[in-house]
Amino acid sequence: MSEHIVQPRIYITIFLTLMVGTTLTVMAAFYDFPGPLNAVVALTIASIKATLVVLYFMHVRYSGRLIWLVIVAALLWLAIMFAITFSDYWTRAWLVPFTS
Repeated sequence: MSEHIVQPRIYITIFLTLMVGTTLTVMAAFYDFPGPLNAVVALTIASIKATLVVLYFMHVRYSGRLIWLVIVAALLWLAIMFAITFSDYWTRAWLVPFTS
């Protein structure tokens, strides 16, 4: 089994990018976006940061096709679980539509 050697410059770049993402998260927390965009902005930043962590710090970027298949299957399963949860949540009678 061979290893992929990653240059420290890449780790430093990813770390700095994660710090910028954390700063953006904190700034977004203090800003009031219209409507339900607060959650959308926060989840978008968190998804980008999680993707960077998985790709570089967990070495998925340099892994074989089987690892990529497992990750895609896990993300597909997560999407199915979210779809089922949201379909239940959005169809409840007590849910008041967002008005602002």
